[in-house]
Formats: sequence, structure tokens, C-alpha cells
Amino acid sequence: MATQLDYPALIKRILLEYTQYKPVYGDIETTVSFDDEHANYALLQSGWDGDDYLHGAIVHIRLIDGKIWIQYDGTEEGVATDLLEAGVPKAHIVLGFRHPSERKYTGLAVA
Repeated sequence: MATQLDYPALIKRILLEYTQYKPVYGDIETTVSFDDEHANYALLQSGWDGDDYLHGAIVHIRLIDGKIWIQYDGTEEGVATDLLEAGVPKAHIVLGFRHPSERKYTGLAVA
């Protein structure tokens, strides 16, 4: 089972795996941004889809008080699934993008 000390490395590994998937549309580059000092980790995409320029976060994760806060998740299966499969306890994963009153229904941590 993962420990708190493993979380930055685990998050980085999972996000780097996502960079291997190329969007089926446009000329889009997928990159990561890791900020260990501030415990911020992001999967980003940018590029062109025809005449439209696209840029944004696909996943944004922060470590807050020893828990993994998923601030945004635009993946199909959900990064929480990857974290659970890697052995992270449900009590250590918070879906930050869910309203605080709804988190109790996720089966994961509420804060």
C-alpha cells in the first residue's frame, strides 16, 4: 500500500502515463507540470484543432494535509480509479471538484 511519502512519485507516474495517449482530434500536445514545492501536479494539453487553439488542464492534483486532492479530472475513467488501483486508501483521496456537501456520497474522503 502506498504511503504519504510515495504520493508525489505515484501521481507523477500516473500523469506521465497519460501523456502517452494522443487525442484523436487536432494537433494536440500533452505535457505535465510538476511543482513539488507547492504540491501541485497537472496534466496539460495545448495545440490546434483545425482553426481553434486549445489549451487547458486535463487533470489537476494537489497534496493537502497528507491527502490527494483531485481538483479537476477530465479523464474518461478518472484518476481516482488509478490511485485506488495503485493502493491509495479511499480515505486519502478527496474529489475537490465535488461540492463539499456531496463528497460524503463519493465513497472517498470528504476533506
